[in-house]
Amino acid sequence: MSAARLWHAGRAAWLRRRLRDPAYAFLFDAPALHEWVSLDCETTGLDTRNDDIISIAAVRIVGERIVASERLELLVRPRRPVSRDSVCVHLLREQDVAGGLPVEEAVAQVLRFVGSRPIVGYYIAFDIAMLNRAVRPLLGIGLPQPTIDVGTMFHRYQEPRQTPYQQLTTPRIDLRFATLMRELDLPEREAHDALNDAVMAAMAFIKLRRLMAGA
Repeated sequence: MSAARLWHAGRAAWLRRRLRDPAYAFLFDAPALHEWVSLDCETTGLDTRNDDIISIAAVRIVGERIVASERLELLVRPRRPVSRDSVCVHLLREQDVAGGLPVEEAVAQVLRFVGSRPIVGYYIAFDIAMLNRAVRPLLGIGLPQPTIDVGTMFHRYQEPRQTPYQQLTTPRIDLRFATLMRELDLPEREAHDALNDAVMAAMAFIKLRRLMAGA
């Protein structure tokens, strides 16, 4: 077993011992082979301590296929008013999310949908941090699943392909989502919609896995 696998196994065992509700022990089951979940959250802002989730979407990935029939789309009722600035980003108004689920109920649905599958996303650390604010009071731990960031994958794929001149003149690889999709020759959907972003991240993940396997 590799050092990375040993570390993940040790971390999972440590987290499982601290799991508050045994009903969620399924989060530590062995995940199905070649299955992942691509996930995205829309929020009232970028402050992981004070802003709120207002929508969550997730889609299953099986092998090289996005299972569009198995997706999760949830509106979440925020604890604070939705600011005008955030509406300009995700187009979700106060009245749109007023009937949404309490975040605790939404997170419980997310946990059941994801199960023990690794979670894929674009800058996924932000989404995980937002979700963990509701997950920790419920489970006593943060989300235990491994996470895979497509931005990091794209950087690892692109870096060896830079010419020496590019490395000197443009050492930073453009990791914007639109650039990533364009460079991978993938169709773009309207951004800052949780389902669209989850689907685009899934497409990028599948394409990058194929490219990196053949590199």
